[in-house]
Amino acid sequence: MSNPAPTSTQTLREDLARLVMPNSRLRAPQMFLGNTSGVQFALTRARVHEFCGPARSQLAAFVLAATSGAVVWASPSWLPQRIYPYGLMPFADPNRIIFARCRRPEDILWVMEEALRSGAAPVVLGDLPTAPALTPIRRLHLAAEAGAEAAHRRGRPAPLGLILTPQMGGAQGVDSRWHMQAAPSGMTMLENRAAWVLSRLRARDAAPARWGVARVKGQVSITPLEGGE
Repeated sequence: MSNPAPTSTQTLREDLARLVMPNSRLRAPQMFLGNTSGVQFALTRARVHEFCGPARSQLAAFVLAATSGAVVWASPSWLPQRIYPYGLMPFADPNRIIFARCRRPEDILWVMEEALRSGAAPVVLGDLPTAPALTPIRRLHLAAEAGAEAAHRRGRPAPLGLILTPQMGGAQGVDSRWHMQAAPSGMTMLENRAAWVLSRLRARDAAPARWGVARVKGQVSITPLEGGE
């Protein structure tokens, strides 16, 4: 009897592979998002990273597809835009996600800080209307480090903090900053395609780089662009 064909979510999980690598005293691993061609980009756990640009929520969805466990997603209640949970189904079960609608930007940061410190959720996201100042980012880093120790005691992965900011971002003190925007995909009525340009604007241990990201029939490919890695 032949094995059933993998679902799009299974394929996406294979393409956006999560590799756990030992790190420093906190045993905070790096999470690599990549594909079978070997192209990959890394996010260090127990730290806070910034996703910006028009497709920042899509990039967050890719991270959800490469992880498992609970997710805390805090967003502003005073804005009409909000995440449609069932739109995330090709990437992650929406039942994994706890959506927190907050009244003020300070409340979003508070939710993130408490969730990171608990170590209960492997991924904590904050959708912010503007880039936060340096002091809140430092507090989030400290909370993520404390959460990594708490998660390690429970046999869970260290938490990953992600702030989503508009335009080109600009939060001070983040471990890395990534920008993603849509690109021409060549989609037709018979074939559903999607494409983006992903840019690493800054990172502590890596130079700026650019990739072309495409998704066709649930399969994701990542290709370096001119001037990238």
